[in-house]
Amino acid sequence: MKTRIISGTVAFMLLLIVVFAPKEILAAGMFILAIIGLHEFYSVVATAGYRPVKLIGYLACVPLFISGFMKNEYNEYVFLSVFVVLAVLMGLIVFKHERYNIIDISLTTFGIMYVPFLFIFIILTRNLENGFYFIWMIFIGAWITDTFAYFTGVFLGKRKLIPSISPKKTVEGSVGGIVGCVAVMTLYGVLVINSKLGNIPVYHYIIISLLCGIISQVGDLAASSIKRYAKVKDYGKIMPGHGGVLDRFDSILFVAPVVYFYIILFIA
Repeated sequence: MKTRIISGTVAFMLLLIVVFAPKEILAAGMFILAIIGLHEFYSVVATAGYRPVKLIGYLACVPLFISGFMKNEYNEYVFLSVFVVLAVLMGLIVFKHERYNIIDISLTTFGIMYVPFLFIFIILTRNLENGFYFIWMIFIGAWITDTFAYFTGVFLGKRKLIPSISPKKTVEGSVGGIVGCVAVMTLYGVLVINSKLGNIPVYHYIIISLLCGIISQVGDLAASSIKRYAKVKDYGKIMPGHGGVLDRFDSILFVAPVVYFYIILFIA
């Protein structure tokens, strides 16, 4: 527990530095984390006997870095990147069929969509007008849900949620995580965002926090399911007591798109 607290504190301090820095620094940080996270994912599926095309996956992380220097209106650029990556991967099935099969290519593509694609929504949220205040909703939605779920499960948990995937998670813990997310995110919205940006109706904070509290746990369970299939405990060891990048960002990766799309569709 002591090791987890120390490494978690260090990680949080680094997060503060990155988020408070110019958006280009945030993009560079997310680019590095995406490279590490994608490497962890490919290493895990490789232990299951598959051969993802790692180089293509790493190159697909480059738009994360570039996005820090651009506005959000660059859909054509994103679509072009997706097409180029897909075309190269399909070409490997044809010209390198003796080495790579459709499963390897599919896992390569899934890794790209799972890690760098979802990471980019953190940057897109920061790039929004007043994005500095909205980006904290991503981390609140993920980490507060996880914290409340853990302690509620420890003290009140009785019924297992999905024991075949995560034996320690409970129904009570899951509900506690959602309730905690709603309480803290709504409080943050009313006290911080509304004091800076004006009167955003409270029901928006309640709805978005409910969505985040649910999808956060889906992301966590999905990551656990992949690890259980590959028969590994953690994705990596970069954070002592916490595991790898994906072990810490599995929930954040799912929460980030929810926050981004809710803001641009209903708030911004």
